[in-house]
Amino acid sequence: MSYSSEEVRETVLAIIEQLAPERERFEAGKDMRLVEDLGFHSLALLEMAFAIEDDFDLPPIDEQTGRSIQTTEQVLTYVLSQVEVRTPS
Repeated sequence: MSYSSEEVRETVLAIIEQLAPERERFEAGKDMRLVEDLGFHSLALLEMAFAIEDDFDLPPIDEQTGRSIQTTEQVLTYVLSQVEVRTPS
């Protein structure tokens, strides 16, 4: 299945906001640090990764890549690189 980049962005940000331990601090237009700004801990990060993998039917993220993703923008960049993006007609 292919997605528009806007669909990916909206879905990923909704998942992050929904699962953020400190969701009241979430700002959709701002690049936020997952741990420091939104309070994600290891279990919450795994839950977020599973939700994103499930929504977009992605293979499990490898540990090295997972450790390198620290901000909301990095999550978006990763997901966009993994899904087939269609350009709007």
